[in-house]
Amino acid sequence: MAKGTATYDFEDARVLVTGGTSGIGLATAKAFKDAGAQVVITGTRTTSTDYDIDLSGLTYRQLDIENTVEILALADGLDGLDVLVNNAGSVRIAAPDEAIDAFEQMVRQHLFAAHHLSDACLELLTQSSLPGGASVVGIASLTSYMANPFAPGYGAGKAGMMQLARSQATLWAPRGIRSNCVAAGNTATRMTAPMVEMEALSATMMERTALKRWGQPEEIADAVLFLSSDRAAFITGETVLVDGGYLFNM
Repeated sequence: MAKGTATYDFEDARVLVTGGTSGIGLATAKAFKDAGAQVVITGTRTTSTDYDIDLSGLTYRQLDIENTVEILALADGLDGLDVLVNNAGSVRIAAPDEAIDAFEQMVRQHLFAAHHLSDACLELLTQSSLPGGASVVGIASLTSYMANPFAPGYGAGKAGMMQLARSQATLWAPRGIRSNCVAAGNTATRMTAPMVEMEALSATMMERTALKRWGQPEEIADAVLFLSSDRAAFITGETVLVDGGYLFNM
């Protein structure tokens, strides 16, 4: 795969990426770090050394994304903030007797948490002097557009994230804050590894994908950096779909 030639300058920008210890979150955090930013990531484990991956150069904070008290404490502990990436979350496929709990948990993780953290960081983002304005970027999904009968709460939370971005864009434009989403298509991460490894399922998915391959976390990260940069200074309330041509290819 050819490496892109676009580069971004986020020298000394302060960035927070939730769920930054793996997959899209980690790729995004590293991309911002490589562009000069000071990056804080969150994860569920006690310390960064509890992970078997290299998190050097990133500041780690433990966070239960469903815990509003912890969300407020995280925001209160930041010295400043220019870019917030709401990425943390999981997929829970539940048995019928757990369906209600699973639905509510997925909405808490993907919609409520994004709302609570964005709101908690509002004053910090307002003080940003980042060219193009401060940015909030939510990591949405193909399930923001398509039905997901196996994890309906996941799709509902991801769809809600897109609408949240539109509302934030309108509310916070006077404060110099832009809010957008990147809707990730079928991306090869630890979370999707079981799907990638199921040859029949993967083949079916790739048959519909116009580019005939799985996306890479770095390709989602590229879109996040673009939306956070001054090159996207006139873009707010939008969702950029990065799916290799899956959604339109019926």
